Amino acid sequence: MSAQPSSSPFRARRWRTAAAVAVLLGLVGYLVVQYVTGGPGAPHCTVRAEDGSDDYELSPEQAANAATISAVASSRGLPERAVTIALATAMQESGLRNIEFGDRDSVGLFQQRPSQDWGTVQQIMDPVYAAGEFYRHLEKVPGYSRLPLTVAAQKVQHSGFPQAYAKHEANAARLTGALTGRYQDAMTCTESGPVNAQAGGAAQVREKLVREFGRQVLPGAAAGAGDAAGQGRGVTIPVRQSGPAAGEAPRRGWELATWAVAHSAELRIEQISYAGRTWRAADSGKGWQAKPAASPAAAHDVRIITAQ
Repeated sequence: MSAQPSSSPFRARRWRTAAAVAVLLGLVGYLVVQYVTGGPGAPHCTVRAEDGSDDYELSPEQAANAATISAVASSRGLPERAVTIALATAMQESGLRNIEFGDRDSVGLFQQRPSQDWGTVQQIMDPVYAAGEFYRHLEKVPGYSRLPLTVAAQKVQHSGFPQAYAKHEANAARLTGALTGRYQDAMTCTESGPVNAQAGGAAQVREKLVREFGRQVLPGAAAGAGDAAGQGRGVTIPVRQSGPAAGEAPRRGWELATWAVAHSAELRIEQISYAGRTWRAADSGKGWQAKPAASPAAAHDVRIITAQ
């Protein structure tokens, strides 16, 4: 019987090819995970630590959802503690991502369940609605602002693991400080691509501002469709400098400016200015930079310029 040619070289080449493909797939998977989770080199948002500890980083998607949660609280006149409770809850339930799945029929930022009368899936997947429903239930909890965060959150969520909320309290409080304007220019985001194929522009910024903060956010002419100075790309938000709320003006201004930074990818925002500080998408890695306003009056307005 004649000897058959050895198949060892063929097997070796096959194994080498398979190994190379596995390495390549692993690398691709790693890069995807890093991008999605905000790893090194991925677009990200940073909240500066006011106490000298490490900065807190999150993805643009997480920052936008957090800003919406905070804005809805502002529209309802709720205190910072309510925002911190809501953010810690969403951090635990969904990682601040508006996910379409969960335990049983749970969906969305807070993993609310249609079968438990939280609303339809479509409603719950709307972050503004979901945040509003969370706060509506929270406001029914007597003295919620004085309760431990885990207790307050559990009275709304009825979770099987109520103590899990506790580990997010410190980061939630830090994020709350930035989003409510208590920590001035504390959040910045690096430039990232649009989150969807929808058109951006000033009209979308106005619409989203009103939907999340309420109609009072754009008083008078500022709520109009035109803006000659920005050729239709600009939105000016006056910040009250007189009257009973005058003392809160800087904080309110930074609340709105930080909201805009958090939503910059979604709304195609190129530039945000307030109180002599400017954030630009083109050099976002530098964060907020000093830039005197064109006029003293303009320094009191939040100015947003969009890409289109």
